[in-house]
Amino acid sequence: MPYLQALFYFRSMTEKILILDFGSQYTQLIARAVREANVYCEIIPFHKRFDFTPELKGIILSGSPFSVNDEQAPNPDIASILDQLPVLGVCYGAQLTAKQFGGLVQKSNKREYGRANMHIIQNDTLLEGVGDMSQVWMSHSDSIKELPSNFTILANTDSIPVAAFKRNSNEGNALYGLQFHPEVYHSLEGKKILQNFLTKICGCNCDFTPAHFVEDTVSALKQQIGDRKVIMALSGGVDSTVAATLISRAIGKNLFGIFVDNGVLRKNEFQQVLETYKQLDLNVKGVDAREHFYTKLAGKTDPEEKRKIIGNCFIEIFDQEAQKVEGIEMLGQGTIYPDVIESVSVHGPSVTIKSHHNVGGLPETMKLGLVEPLRFLFKDEVRKVGLELGIPYELLYRHPFPGPGLAIRILGEVTEEKVQLLQEADAIYTELLKKSGLYEKVWQAGTILLPVKSVGVMGDERTYEYTVALRAVTSTDGMTADWAHLPYEFLAQVSNDIINQVKGINRVVYDISSKPPATIEWE
Repeated sequence: MPYLQALFYFRSMTEKILILDFGSQYTQLIARAVREANVYCEIIPFHKRFDFTPELKGIILSGSPFSVNDEQAPNPDIASILDQLPVLGVCYGAQLTAKQFGGLVQKSNKREYGRANMHIIQNDTLLEGVGDMSQVWMSHSDSIKELPSNFTILANTDSIPVAAFKRNSNEGNALYGLQFHPEVYHSLEGKKILQNFLTKICGCNCDFTPAHFVEDTVSALKQQIGDRKVIMALSGGVDSTVAATLISRAIGKNLFGIFVDNGVLRKNEFQQVLETYKQLDLNVKGVDAREHFYTKLAGKTDPEEKRKIIGNCFIEIFDQEAQKVEGIEMLGQGTIYPDVIESVSVHGPSVTIKSHHNVGGLPETMKLGLVEPLRFLFKDEVRKVGLELGIPYELLYRHPFPGPGLAIRILGEVTEEKVQLLQEADAIYTELLKKSGLYEKVWQAGTILLPVKSVGVMGDERTYEYTVALRAVTSTDGMTADWAHLPYEFLAQVSNDIINQVKGINRVVYDISSKPPATIEWE
């Protein structure tokens, strides 16, 4: 069965921007900013060949950890791209543009990182509506010392002579360069600059909306799947739920969903998620496999081993259930765009810190064609599509939850008794966060059961019970995170309620570690 992507049809119908990735840490932010302007875009490695198809409207060149003067620096032919489309170079992309067209790029007298104020020297379409001395974000050690002879400086800062430039030409496509990063939120009017490039220079219509996506993707799925049957593992999470709902809109009961209770879900989550799936009219079978998982996890304390056991057990259960459905030809998955980008990194995969939290890797022996309707969406876009589909807000905007579930929030051996303790404590914490209006102010919160017992006193009795740690972080993407500064009064209430209501826990602590150096999860 050939590999299928439900967005091929959709992608052929919409305008598109390509972002050539030179390895910058900010490349995904460029794509997100373009998508926020309702323009579809894709990130590809700078060395990957692409076709100049009619829907392609412009090219953005990303930043890079390289210097343009490095011997191994990325060096695609910008002139040949410019023959076909407008080009915007960002940071390294701007420096490479200047160098290739005859300018001079050298090490700066001092590296420029952080905020700067951009002084507009010449008004231009790219900077239309942007105020003089607007704050921008710099991150570079090279500077453009001289522009090519037919280029014009549009803006500078106190530290560098060229902050923005363009090629002078009444003929051919527009060519621009920005020394700063318009995609980061520290560049206060950066998204306005990007929008000017997209609309006024590339002529984009900005019609990439959730409603448009749903309509075109459902149509694509109908065309590609036909009357074949699709099986899909559901987790109760955002990505799998939205993907399943899209597929169900296209093929109805020919989608067979399987939701496995692995014994380490949150309190009442199995029943609540199944009820949500019923409301969404999804054809989903719930499988209670708690005892199987507990048996396999017995005696295991190594975090990596626990992850692998849960992943392997899930695959085993899913495979058994899939065998009970006749005529399955395709597999649905909730893959999203960051997963795709990371798999085709410019510099190869990064060092593995630990196995990914989400369970994946279904058996190749199933030999099924893949259906991945979210393959080109970012997480925030998936949520917007989910709202368009009528999926409950509470499900779409709940905190991230690791695939191995509470197993990696129970340090040491996982037992049914410990799971029940943690479920109760975590439910109290989560409910109080919601009642206090704090839930949506943090990126992720959870409770960790420590393999530590300590002495306590309740009434006239001495206790010797477990300790839990509360974790709450603020973040934008989970790559870095700071501990959330929750009010002392709130933490006191959580501690009091957990100790009073959960027999077996007599001590509560709060984790004030940031990422890095710590991670969000404890295991």
